[in-house]
Amino acid sequence: MEYPRAEVEDAISRLAAAFVIAAERNEWAWIADEFYHEQCTYACPYSGAMPVVVHTRADIKATHYGRDMAVGSGWEGWSFPIVGWAVQGNQIISHWMNRGPGLRPDGSHYETHGVSFITYGGEGKFSAQMDLFDLAHQMHLCDELDEVGLLSPRLKAEWVVPMKRRLVEMLEGK
Repeated sequence: MEYPRAEVEDAISRLAAAFVIAAERNEWAWIADEFYHEQCTYACPYSGAMPVVVHTRADIKATHYGRDMAVGSGWEGWSFPIVGWAVQGNQIISHWMNRGPGLRPDGSHYETHGVSFITYGGEGKFSAQMDLFDLAHQMHLCDELDEVGLLSPRLKAEWVVPMKRRLVEMLEGK
């Protein structure tokens, strides 16, 4: 079933606003309850180094909005603003940033680009989402943040170092 364009645009607009609130609160898990159907699919291949594919709202809370964005996991001070989107039927392509804490000396943000392919499923909620971003550039961004003292030691130890190891092993065919 195709939903009215205004309804689909309202959902992505509300999600963009929710990301601002979540970044201010440093709380992300509530977004899963508010914006995703109970049975839905979320995928993020992390460039093939750590593919995540889940099929329920609870699993989205546990992975994407939990482990991957939760306060205490080292992501404090990060935001993921949605900076634009396009709608075609029930399909949305959103453009967002992985934005680290602080600003560069020139005043620009420490950030890398990402895109999401989202399927709207009615009732103001999404039924599927796939996130894509350049993991190599994300690792470079984390190195840059580490050099200026803005990378959380926990994030470095629990996400950056293991992810780099996975990338290298994958590229070496292990």
